[in-house]
Amino acid sequence: QVRLVESGGGLVQPGGSLRLSCAATGSIFKRNVMAWYRQAPGKQRELVATITSGDSANYVDSVKGRFTISRDNTKNTVYLQMDSLKPEDTAVYYCNSKGAMGISWGQGTQVTVSS
Repeated sequence: QVRLVESGGGLVQPGGSLRLSCAATGSIFKRNVMAWYRQAPGKQRELVATITSGDSANYVDSVKGRFTISRDNTKNTVYLQMDSLKPEDTAVYYCNSKGAMGISWGQGTQVTVSS
Protein backbone atom coordinates (compact mmCIF):
# COMPACT_ATOMS: atom_id res chain seq x y z
CA GLN A 1 0.00 0.00 0.00
CA VAL A 2 1.30 3.42 -0.97
CA ARG A 3 0.86 6.26 1.50
CA LEU A 4 0.69 9.74 -0.02
CA VAL A 5 0.99 13.01 1.90
CA GLU A 6 0.35 16.32 0.12
CA SER A 7 1.55 19.74 1.22
CA GLY A 8 1.92 23.24 -0.16
CA GLY A 9 -1.65 24.41 -0.55
CA GLY A 10 -2.91 27.77 0.64
CA LEU A 11 -4.42 31.11 -0.28
CA VAL A 12 -2.92 33.02 -3.20
CA GLN A 13 -3.96 36.04 -5.25
CA PRO A 14 -4.86 35.69 -8.93
CA GLY A 15 -1.70 35.58 -11.01
CA GLY A 16 0.30 34.11 -8.16
CA SER A 17 2.10 30.79 -7.80
CA LEU A 18 2.10 27.77 -5.53
CA ARG A 19 4.03 24.53 -5.52
CA LEU A 20 2.35 21.40 -4.25
CA SER A 21 4.35 18.42 -3.03
CA CYS A 22 3.33 14.80 -2.59
CA ALA A 23 5.59 12.50 -0.61
CA ALA A 24 5.12 8.77 -1.16
CA THR A 25 6.07 5.88 1.08
CA GLY A 26 5.59 2.14 1.01
CA SER A 27 6.10 1.26 -2.63
CA ILE A 28 8.51 1.34 -5.53
CA PHE A 29 7.76 4.98 -6.29
CA LYS A 30 9.91 5.28 -9.39
CA ARG A 31 7.82 2.69 -11.26
CA ASN A 32 4.47 4.33 -10.49
CA VAL A 33 2.46 6.67 -12.64
CA MET A 34 1.77 9.73 -10.51
CA ALA A 35 -1.02 12.24 -10.99
CA TRP A 36 -2.66 15.31 -9.54
CA TYR A 37 -6.45 15.63 -9.45
CA ARG A 38 -8.61 18.43 -8.15
CA GLN A 39 -12.16 18.81 -6.95
CA ALA A 40 -13.95 22.13 -6.71
CA PRO A 41 -17.09 22.56 -4.57
CA GLY A 42 -20.09 21.02 -6.28
CA LYS A 43 -18.01 19.57 -9.11
CA GLN A 44 -16.61 16.17 -9.97
CA ARG A 45 -12.98 15.35 -9.35
CA GLU A 46 -10.93 16.02 -12.47
CA LEU A 47 -7.53 14.91 -13.64
CA VAL A 48 -5.09 17.82 -13.78
CA ALA A 49 -1.74 16.27 -14.73
CA THR A 50 0.06 12.95 -14.94
CA ILE A 51 3.68 11.90 -15.09
CA THR A 52 4.95 8.46 -15.99
CA SER A 53 7.96 6.59 -14.69
CA GLY A 54 9.76 7.85 -17.79
CA ASP A 55 8.93 11.50 -16.98
CA SER A 56 6.35 11.84 -19.74
CA ALA A 57 3.83 14.47 -18.63
CA ASN A 58 0.29 15.30 -19.72
CA TYR A 59 -2.08 18.07 -18.69
CA VAL A 60 -5.72 18.98 -18.89
CA ASP A 61 -6.19 21.77 -21.42
CA SER A 62 -7.20 24.34 -18.81
CA VAL A 63 -3.78 24.25 -17.10
CA LYS A 64 -1.45 23.77 -20.08
CA GLY A 65 1.29 26.37 -20.08
CA ARG A 66 0.60 27.32 -16.45
CA PHE A 67 1.15 24.11 -14.43
CA THR A 68 4.18 21.80 -14.43
CA ILE A 69 4.28 18.31 -12.94
CA SER A 70 7.62 16.80 -12.00
CA ARG A 71 9.03 14.03 -9.86
CA ASP A 72 12.16 13.37 -7.82
CA ASN A 73 12.63 9.64 -7.49
CA THR A 74 15.46 10.09 -4.98
CA LYS A 75 12.97 11.75 -2.63
CA ASN A 76 9.89 9.71 -3.59
CA THR A 77 8.13 12.99 -4.24
CA VAL A 78 6.01 14.43 -7.03
CA TYR A 79 5.43 18.16 -7.44
CA LEU A 80 2.90 20.41 -9.12
CA GLN A 81 4.19 23.90 -9.87
CA MET A 82 1.22 26.17 -10.45
CA ASP A 83 1.80 29.59 -12.02
CA SER A 84 -0.56 32.31 -13.26
CA LEU A 85 -3.23 30.97 -10.95
CA LYS A 86 -6.86 31.86 -11.63
CA PRO A 87 -9.89 31.84 -9.32
CA GLU A 88 -11.23 28.83 -11.23
CA ASP A 89 -8.18 26.86 -10.05
CA THR A 90 -9.64 26.94 -6.54
CA ALA A 91 -10.13 23.34 -5.40
CA VAL A 92 -8.87 20.57 -3.18
CA TYR A 93 -5.89 19.02 -4.94
CA TYR A 94 -5.25 15.30 -4.55
CA CYS A 95 -2.17 13.24 -5.29
CA ASN A 96 -2.69 9.85 -6.93
CA SER A 97 -0.41 6.87 -7.47
CA LYS A 98 -0.89 3.90 -9.81
CA GLY A 99 1.47 0.94 -9.71
CA ALA A 100 1.96 -2.71 -8.91
CA MET A 101 0.48 -2.16 -5.43
CA GLY A 102 -2.70 -0.67 -6.88
CA ILE A 103 -4.14 2.85 -6.70
CA SER A 104 -3.64 5.20 -3.78
CA TRP A 105 -4.87 8.70 -2.90
CA GLY A 106 -3.59 11.40 -0.62
CA GLN A 107 -5.79 13.31 1.82
CA GLY A 108 -5.88 16.44 -0.33
CA THR A 109 -4.64 20.00 0.10
CA GLN A 110 -6.77 23.12 -0.34
CA VAL A 111 -5.79 25.72 -2.94
CA THR A 112 -7.73 28.98 -2.89
CA VAL A 113 -7.15 31.68 -5.50
CA SER A 114 -8.79 34.91 -4.45
CA SER A 115 -8.07 38.60 -4.09
